[in-house]
Amino acid sequence: MRTYLLSFALIAISAAACQNSGDKSASANAGQSPVDPHIQSAQNVDSSTFTKIEWLDNDRDFGKVNEGQKVEVTFRFKNTGDNPLIIYSVSPGCGCTAAEPPKEPILPGKEGLIKGSFDSNGRPGTNNKSIFVKANTLGGMDHTLRFKVEVQGTKQ
Repeated sequence: MRTYLLSFALIAISAAACQNSGDKSASANAGQSPVDPHIQSAQNVDSSTFTKIEWLDNDRDFGKVNEGQKVEVTFRFKNTGDNPLIIYSVSPGCGCTAAEPPKEPILPGKEGLIKGSFDSNGRPGTNNKSIFVKANTLGGMDHTLRFKVEVQGTKQ
């Protein structure tokens, strides 16, 4: 019974952490790469096509913003390997954050961007957000991008 109550409490906390589910259509479509939306796991990827990625931005702090402001985020990266870099999916951690992958593979030596946005409406206080990226990279296909923003609430 104790385990059941603890599990229920964790689910309730997770649901409360990001109550805005209205952005689902935008964030759900944003996580799909136009390159190959069917590849979702390492089992389906030919490891001979793997390459290297260097994150130029992977942890950002946007400081203070006023509640209701939309924060645009970008994460820069460089393909430091020998094969084209393919971002298979970009998945925001919750519905208040949206993100989109690059539209084309990034050639060796070139840089790319992952663009996102955060809707601060109804989210006063410190917000630590994550965007999960899956790519054809050596050493692991999964990458986590993080950003922080302090939302100053409006007084009623």
